[in-house]
Amino acid sequence: MRVMSLALPVSLVLLASSAVAQTMPYPMPDTAPVTTVQITAPAVPVRLREEEVRQIAGTYALSNGWRLKVRPASRFIDATIDREKPMRLLAVSADKFVSGDGKVTMEFNRGDFRDEMSMSYVPDALATEAIVISSEMAQR
Repeated sequence: MRVMSLALPVSLVLLASSAVAQTMPYPMPDTAPVTTVQITAPAVPVRLREEEVRQIAGTYALSNGWRLKVRPASRFIDATIDREKPMRLLAVSADKFVSGDGKVTMEFNRGDFRDEMSMSYVPDALATEAIVISSEMAQR
């Protein structure tokens, strides 16, 4: 009988945790020009080869329920989350991309099968820490 009395509170906690994930703030599109990235990067801009671009292109199912669509080019990616405005991120390595203001970072080709990615972002100017979301490739 005690197990049944715990079932309702546990199910309510699970529902509340999934609702919190759906209400997380989206990362803001970068308004700074890409030339102002404030990270240590190679002196020469990173240019990706076609096979590197193909490896990261596609749609990712993020761990919080969002869907991320990645359209890459040779020096940057355009990343769109759900129906938000696309974000342009500059390639700082073959697997790492950063927004011009440095508030959004995406790392691709992670995991044993190199089909996972991680995104970290600062949701607004008042935030004191970054939010980190992981994902596996949903479709190419």
